[in-house]
Amino acid sequence: MQHRLMFVCLGNICRSPMAEYIFKDLIEKEGLADRFVVASAATSDENVFRGVGAPVYPPAQRELKKHGLSCGEKRAVQLRRSDYGAFDLFLCMDDSNVRNTARIFGGDPDGKIKKLLDFTDTPGDDVDDPGRAEHLSNTFSALLEMGVIPVVNENDSVSSAEIETGHNKTLGDNDTLSAIVAKLC
Repeated sequence: MQHRLMFVCLGNICRSPMAEYIFKDLIEKEGLADRFVVASAATSDENVFRGVGAPVYPPAQRELKKHGLSCGEKRAVQLRRSDYGAFDLFLCMDDSNVRNTARIFGGDPDGKIKKLLDFTDTPGDDVDDPGRAEHLSNTFSALLEMGVIPVVNENDSVSSAEIETGHNKTLGDNDTLSAIVAKLC
């Protein structure tokens, strides 16, 4: 069974692709890459012109590269209504992303739309839009530190007691995590 996660931000050129590739690296290192489909998308069409998305913001690419990560040929894509049925969970960077994602989908009847930082010690907080290249290092650090790694057991299911951050801190007693994990099982 593959768990399908979509990271979402406004333009899909810095925060959500950075989160996508950090998460892909984390699950690869944990030997879990085959159990996940991970993608990212924008709520806005501002970085997609005539069906062709802009590449990841060059300073974001450089920030990933500084940490040994690459986003390859990733280009911005806009979230589509049909994505709701194709993914298990939508991890949004901020409140406006949550609202716009729900608007695009016409609601969230299955409770799949969550803020990314709800998986951390600072639920409800936003992953700030860096706005300028000099703030990408802070954004990268925030995304890396949120590093939630669902640990999939031998039955190919995820239990809330097995959710760990990149710092090996168990967050299994967190009610928000339990609700999100329930979506992945």
